[in-house]
Amino acid sequence: MPRPRKCRRVTFSPEVRFFKPQGVPLSTLKGITLPLEGLEALRLADAESLDHEAAAVKMGISRPTFSRVLSEARSLVARALVNGWAIRIEGGNYRIETESELENNTPFQG
Repeated sequence: MPRPRKCRRVTFSPEVRFFKPQGVPLSTLKGITLPLEGLEALRLADAESLDHEAAAVKMGISRPTFSRVLSEARSLVARALVNGWAIRIEGGNYRIETESELENNTPFQG
């Protein structure tokens, strides 16, 4: 029996959760689902330029787990862009925390 997945810490909730190619009817599109923790990994590594160790600490996971989440997210987004698929951001195993909870070193109950 596999180990239960550890809950990941997320501090960003996007206002827009669906992207699709312009001019293509939704009824004809294939799509992928990007878990919210995958988007958080992309944000921390690529938008905020954090190294994997610092980003892993922010998410409350190990560095190898962070690298795996990031790699999976990059692969999903790349396949969607190359193939003209829609991207839906939802789901995953996460807990939303505020920046103030992180700054106050509130323990993460993952």
